[in-house]
Amino acid sequence: MTFAALRPPTPAQSVYREDCTQCFDSIDDPQGLDVCLQCFNGGCVGARAHSQLHHVTRGHPLVLNIRRTRKHVVKDEPPTKITKLAIAAETEADRYDIATVVRCHECSTELDKSSTKLAPIVDGILKANTFSRQEEVKAWEQELTSCEHILLLQQYESRSIQSGDLGHCSKCDLKENLWLCLECGNLGCGRAQFGGVGGNSHGLAHATESKHAVAVKLGSISPEGTADVYCYQCDEERVDSDLATHLAHWGIILSDQVKTEKNLTEMQIEQNLRWEFSMTTEDGKELRPLFGSGLTGLKNLGNSCYLASILQCLFDLPSFQERYNIPKVDLPMVLDPAQDLETQLRKLGDGLLSGRYSKPDSDVITTENSTEIPHQRGLSPSMLKHLIGRGHAEFSTMRQQDAFELLQHLIKLITRSQHTSPLTDPTQPFRFVLEQRLQCLNCRKVRYTTNEQDSIFIDVPLEKLPAVEGEGERHKPVTLKRCLDNFASQELVELTCASCGSKDGFTKRSLFKTFPDTLVVNARKMTVENWVPRKVDVPVLVGDEPFLLDEYISPGLQPSEELLPEENASDPPAFVPNEAALDGLMAMGFPRNRCERALRATGNSDANAAMEWLFGHMEDPDIDEPLSIAPAAAGASAAVVDPEKIEMLGVMGFGAPQARKALKETGGDVERAVEWLFSHPDDQGDFGDESASSPKEKKEAVPAGSASLPAKFQLRSIVCHKGTSIHTGHYVAFIRKLLDTTVPKWVLFNDEKVVEAGDVEEMKKTAYVYFFNRVI
Repeated sequence: MTFAALRPPTPAQSVYREDCTQCFDSIDDPQGLDVCLQCFNGGCVGARAHSQLHHVTRGHPLVLNIRRTRKHVVKDEPPTKITKLAIAAETEADRYDIATVVRCHECSTELDKSSTKLAPIVDGILKANTFSRQEEVKAWEQELTSCEHILLLQQYESRSIQSGDLGHCSKCDLKENLWLCLECGNLGCGRAQFGGVGGNSHGLAHATESKHAVAVKLGSISPEGTADVYCYQCDEERVDSDLATHLAHWGIILSDQVKTEKNLTEMQIEQNLRWEFSMTTEDGKELRPLFGSGLTGLKNLGNSCYLASILQCLFDLPSFQERYNIPKVDLPMVLDPAQDLETQLRKLGDGLLSGRYSKPDSDVITTENSTEIPHQRGLSPSMLKHLIGRGHAEFSTMRQQDAFELLQHLIKLITRSQHTSPLTDPTQPFRFVLEQRLQCLNCRKVRYTTNEQDSIFIDVPLEKLPAVEGEGERHKPVTLKRCLDNFASQELVELTCASCGSKDGFTKRSLFKTFPDTLVVNARKMTVENWVPRKVDVPVLVGDEPFLLDEYISPGLQPSEELLPEENASDPPAFVPNEAALDGLMAMGFPRNRCERALRATGNSDANAAMEWLFGHMEDPDIDEPLSIAPAAAGASAAVVDPEKIEMLGVMGFGAPQARKALKETGGDVERAVEWLFSHPDDQGDFGDESASSPKEKKEAVPAGSASLPAKFQLRSIVCHKGTSIHTGHYVAFIRKLLDTTVPKWVLFNDEKVVEAGDVEEMKKTAYVYFFNRVI
């Protein structure tokens, strides 16, 4: 090829110059990393030779080899906690020596990197942002924009506002955490939960009463023009490009201001750093770092601990190890390995389980003046994180997320992926069938319905203990059995009987029809204060020894029971809300009618998405009216679905039978059909005329799970969380591993740190997601 075809990378292009796109070998390895001069793919030079493989498959011979070595600096003092300023405080040149060589795979020669043709390209690669660098910056800096309420702001008549020591809230005596309404000049205190600063939410109350949208936090204003600006109508932090003018209107000169309080971003950083899990024993000694196969840490990419904790638990399971840790099987032949989910999951499986990357950080040098224990550097799964979050409103951001929501999203992605024989779907062991029994209180007739699931929710009873001076809020410990008993208990529901017409209601109970190989349990420890959900830490007592779930299996239809008549097949199917999501929303205090509306509007699968919808539609005039779905036209259920819509779903990767059924179930709405498909991944679909022409070819679906007894389960791993909300705080994973003994021990995976666990009781107190394996 000619050099004329080469171009430096543009800002929009990804440059993979830190680690290989197909394994975690990196520029820190002795042989360095090759970056393709044409497409900027990163390929390793070692035993796996992914750089050479890229040349063979893509025909790109020219590479820039980058090798990085650490400048040796003795650490005599412990490192300070990272802050926003730390991102730019130390450059790569301050920490590392970089050696570069341009090579040609085709002719096995080195080229002059200083030539006029190659120099701009080499310089562009070395200066380009990488995946991990972009995510580091985004971890601390939110991308803020203005809004219509700021751009169209109309201010009241000008006057001077007291500031500094003379200013105080118009409703109370607070002199800090004050928010100035830019429209009318009202001073109101902020919300108390922001960074632990005192506040009575009078600023929010003023915005609600007056409908004034925009406020600025006085103590956050700096002479450089930065400040916390919040729009209550948008419920978002914003940027005001005319802040100096808007402040001058109230007699506040921007250049004279001195920043006296932390801004919102700084408080978010401090809050997440505060929710740390103990890394010491009761006598103050550092927990013992662990290294080896299956003991590899994951680097925090900035609020990514929710992802790391779930991935550690998943790749501890046999099904994930057998599916993605298969070094003897060639990786997929794809044009862009960094954008291929299969490749990135295989890359992670090799990274976590091979043990090659589980070694002490050579940058940490222990001296007599430094007691710092060297942990691992940890792997950076930035490419996988990008793929998981691609197109998702929440997981594509750098904000902290709900680990259980991430698990559900990841299961959907993997389920929709291809699993060519003999490879199988590793999420299949999660699946089981839950059977619901409804019985009319009047005629006593029953109806049984089944639903395939991959997890269950358990509500943890909240019972406060008497207050103790010097200690925070405490709750009475509960047993896992009590939570499961509540899950399987009978409850009353308000329904009209189709058989006798009675409105007395029904009893409802859900039990297992089959059990999974791996039971995933989400422990909900939520309370609602002033319509704001708050997580509380309640110890759930779970032993390490195996236990039976036989008592929770459904007996099925009994000879003495009479079934309710089936609903008229010609009638359109009534909307049936997702039981687990509905129960979760109602447990937070939302009325049933509101919950049903929210679930239908958000795809009927996610309680958190429905809750967000509720908060945005509280003022809807029909929010409390019973959900009424307009009947479909006669024969609509049997009508032919629009072929163009089937084709649209086909482009997204869905088969025609599944797309056809999804569109019928959702009245032809493509967006809702996509949600239906994700929530029914194992549905065989509607084959239409195909099934009529070849009935012998249609196979009966095999129920997920197994109904065999005894159903004995044992705790294998836990995702734990510290913080007042599942969207803030810190996540870690605890996993039972066979170390140097025959008895499994608990191992703590705290981002890149992997240690033998110390305080098991703390683990149980903060447990959020449990993984139980079925044992013989």
